[in-house]
Amino acid sequence: MRPVTRNALVAIVGVLAVLLALGALPAHIATGDPYYVEATAADAAGPAVAGENLSERRFPYSFGAVAAAEAGADPARSEAYYSGVVGFKAAFTHTPFEEFQEFETRAPDAVDRRGEGPVGDVAHLGVNGTRYRLTVVRVSGGEG
Repeated sequence: MRPVTRNALVAIVGVLAVLLALGALPAHIATGDPYYVEATAADAAGPAVAGENLSERRFPYSFGAVAAAEAGADPARSEAYYSGVVGFKAAFTHTPFEEFQEFETRAPDAVDRRGEGPVGDVAHLGVNGTRYRLTVVRVSGGEG
């Protein structure tokens, strides 16, 4: 193999390894205070995103919180999402904020964005005949 070909192959493999690391490693970054999606059964009737039309794999934070609520957990929270260093992780991983943006696209009346940033955003999700109030919360200092 000629040196030019070998160097080109090494460079291509190196670039592929870096791209693979960028795609895989950010999911394991756990810095800063965690964000959770918290679910509570909503008492009043109103608009809600139809959960029966959604994939639990596409909305793991929301459905994780609903599953915790159905199991009687208090508080009923999803798995933690850590934003990572200066928001770097959000460019490469799925976030609960993207789930709320998708809910707003599907049913704008079911989402209330009066909170500061993503914390305090509220979405209503209908699952198995129950309307759930989903909220993005940030827990500081290891309260989670």
